[in-house]
Amino acid sequence: MTAIAQTILFMLAVLAAVAIAAKRLNVAPSILLVVAGIGMALVPGLPQVRLAPELVLLVILPPLIYSAGVAMSWREFRFNLRPITLLAFGCVLFTTGVVAAAAHYLLGFDWAVGFLLGAIIAPPDVVAPLAIARRLGLPRRLTVVLEGEGLANDATALILYRFAVVAVTTGSFSLPQASGTFALIVVGEIVYGIAVGWLSLRLRQWAREPRVEITLSLMTPYLAYWIPAHLGGSGVLATVACGLYVSWNGPRLIPSATRLQGIFFWDLTVYLIEGMVFLLTGLQARALIEEPHLFSIPELLIAMAWVTLITIAARFIWVFPATYIPRWLSPSLAKRDPAPPWQNPFLLSFTGVRGVVSLAAALAIPYTLANGAPFPHRELIQYVTFGVIVITLVGQGLMLPAVVRWLGLHHAGKKERNDEIKRELRARQAALKQVEKRLKKAIKNCGLPAEAIAHLRTRHQSRVQILPVNLTEGLDHMRQTARIKAALIAAEREFIYRLLRDGKITDEARRRIEYELDLEEASVANRGKDGGGWM
Repeated sequence: MTAIAQTILFMLAVLAAVAIAAKRLNVAPSILLVVAGIGMALVPGLPQVRLAPELVLLVILPPLIYSAGVAMSWREFRFNLRPITLLAFGCVLFTTGVVAAAAHYLLGFDWAVGFLLGAIIAPPDVVAPLAIARRLGLPRRLTVVLEGEGLANDATALILYRFAVVAVTTGSFSLPQASGTFALIVVGEIVYGIAVGWLSLRLRQWAREPRVEITLSLMTPYLAYWIPAHLGGSGVLATVACGLYVSWNGPRLIPSATRLQGIFFWDLTVYLIEGMVFLLTGLQARALIEEPHLFSIPELLIAMAWVTLITIAARFIWVFPATYIPRWLSPSLAKRDPAPPWQNPFLLSFTGVRGVVSLAAALAIPYTLANGAPFPHRELIQYVTFGVIVITLVGQGLMLPAVVRWLGLHHAGKKERNDEIKRELRARQAALKQVEKRLKKAIKNCGLPAEAIAHLRTRHQSRVQILPVNLTEGLDHMRQTARIKAALIAAEREFIYRLLRDGKITDEARRRIEYELDLEEASVANRGKDGGGWM
């Protein structure tokens, strides 16, 4: 146990150090974490860290998918359901078939084993592309489509993976039966996920205690994921449906105190999980190197190169026709949703970064078939999968900022954010007008003294006056005001600590004042951000 605790503490220290280095180097932390993990794996004397597939699929994946689903806008997800479906289902199926054909004709795999490799490689990672894309300020719709694809594509791949494993181990496969099972899993998981989301929100309403509600929120993704996974499904679609249901209905049912604490809790939880995932991915290099294998290094490199190139090419081949052909065939669709410029599908094609789910699926391949014979090409599949992950994550990930600049999408993203700020400003102005009407009605019947009424009016007027009239100048003024207010809060905080040291206030009083200052400081920090948060 001591060795395990030391390893975890060491990994946390590496996670923090890499995060600092990534910020200074302006590189996505996910890329440096994988590289750091590979470097640690090659250091002699360090203990070997093996990634248990069950840990990824049953412990790590559910909260990541759920938190992404809660953060996703249901309205935007529904509007982009067609491109998300074409990527999460269509592109995964297409890539699986293309990789299977390449494995059969180029690597000499049986068709069933080729489809198994295709199902493992097909789904892009749910975490890495978004972590990189958000840093680059991409247009909102591209981010939504990538996020929606990442939420659902693991379901398709894991179901195909289970079909392929059964086909290889037993030597039998029925396409009609598999298609019916696939449809049943999709419908059943969506219904079950919505039911879990509904139950979770009702239980949290009854609890009305932030710590209990956050505990229930942590249990929710596992309840949504584990039961469908145990019954033969993927669990992914149920968790996605649960997260989207909570995203749409939660704001009306979750109290503000729970929301404030929950944001911090989930932000830290997801941050640590994601960091550990990338670090563990790199650390698997040691286990793979020490694994006995029956192939030569040239054979491995050739297999990695072919599979990686074909996987990347398959996404390009799918995305462009899937973007434009539906609009050519349906004039109503073209009118309702005009065809995007070629830069958009190019970027979607380029961001097919593979991740830990593919690695976990490869590591979970059984050692033997039903007749006791060794599972064919098991080690080669694991090596190739690891190579595809490293090449796409590090190679494409490092190239992505340059590709975004070359495509000019950062300008489109900046213009979109300015438009979003304008819409937010108009919404805030309209909301404050409604508040003013409500305030007038409340004052007539409240019976409060004049001083209290004046305080209410002053607070409302200060909120109205803080909104900028001119967008560009207003944002600059807000940032400057936010910096001054932050300095004033820091001065007040320092004075309170002096009073505490001098024994003029108690620790309990200091904590109450500090809590109020923390809330005000968070509000000021939010006002200083681009894109909103004036109040």
